[in-house]
Amino acid sequence: MKIEQLHQYFLESKGICTDTRKITKGCLFFALKGDKFDGNKFAQEALDKGALKVVIDDLRFHKNTGETILCANTLQLLQKLAAHHRKHLNIPIIAITGSNGKTTTKELMYAVLAQKFNTSATVGNLNNHIGVPLTLLSMTSETELGIVEMGANHLKEIERLTAIIQPDYGFITNFGKSHLEGFGGMDGVIRGKSELYKYINEHQKKVFVNGNDRKQVELTKTMKKVTFGNDEQDYYISLKDASKTVSVTFDGLEIRSRLIGIYNFHNIAAAIAIGAYFGVPPAKIKTAIESYLPSMNRSQIVELGGHKIILDAYNANPTSMMAALENFKQAEGENKLMILGDMFELGAEAEKEHQDITTFLEKNPFGNVLLVGSNFFKTKTKASHIVLLESFEDLKNQLEAHKPSNTFMLVKGSRGMALERVLDLL
Repeated sequence: MKIEQLHQYFLESKGICTDTRKITKGCLFFALKGDKFDGNKFAQEALDKGALKVVIDDLRFHKNTGETILCANTLQLLQKLAAHHRKHLNIPIIAITGSNGKTTTKELMYAVLAQKFNTSATVGNLNNHIGVPLTLLSMTSETELGIVEMGANHLKEIERLTAIIQPDYGFITNFGKSHLEGFGGMDGVIRGKSELYKYINEHQKKVFVNGNDRKQVELTKTMKKVTFGNDEQDYYISLKDASKTVSVTFDGLEIRSRLIGIYNFHNIAAAIAIGAYFGVPPAKIKTAIESYLPSMNRSQIVELGGHKIILDAYNANPTSMMAALENFKQAEGENKLMILGDMFELGAEAEKEHQDITTFLEKNPFGNVLLVGSNFFKTKTKASHIVLLESFEDLKNQLEAHKPSNTFMLVKGSRGMALERVLDLL
């Protein structure tokens, strides 16, 4: 089947479905495969539940009824359909990636740009080889501006995603120690994320650049760009305060966000600058930033059982962990307790990076520390304020034996540690 015909079916449908538990009547069902599932087996169920047509790649499930579309690879066809659909969207699209802060920045950008435009953006962190095409296919003729987040843990992934998105603008939040194992080290992280810059440069599009980030400035010297940060940039945003939540100054306005941590300053600044570039009035930018609340365990403030908790348990890598600790060290509060979980996907660097965190906490005693996970458990320390725990079960036992009271707490770790479960123990 030609892609034009499939696109016509898509336009006549009620959207894309990939899960028979969430079938919308009249949708176009793509039978995707995973390590533990095969969507082809659910094609008939999708039709029974009202799917307009099903796209499969297994001949055994093909029926000559006109409702089944057989192809060589459903995922590749989904991506091809998304790229084709994007060509029909006569709108600017911003692609965003980076080691830390990309989801928060994307959500802030959406909040700001939605003040002026009918904006469509990646939902949550659906930023991979499936999420990116689904995001593009969620955009309609009514969409005026798109924001697509891209995640990656190997070289060439950003290159492939960017080819699907065909962005007009790009922004890389930062280059940090994330997915070191997959990228093969810090140089690989920089090369991998910079695949977005390569596309933008080759197609004579524009990048947004944090003028305070030397690596961004260095890598975009010859590119078309919009800069923000200090007073030498296109948009000047200054940090006013970060002792509790982050406040900034822009265009004579003080903007008081609900985000904690000085590391969020650059995320906020990016959203402000991009909004200003697209003509969102400063007063509306202020409204959007001040109304935004973090979600999904990303730097959330939770008050529970006498504890004030910074819940930052969505993910962690050495760069974001150190940023969180530096912020917590400076934060106002007494009786501080840190519950920190392993940082995953560090490969050969895992031992060193976990030891570096333990050593930092040993040399900078600003509260009690519970380090959880097999990597932290292997680190060495003689500090009495640090407890090493091999598993979450050990953490549970520790908290039962030494129940904390009225603490100011930081909870942070990689997604696989699921440290939000700590809340159930308090």
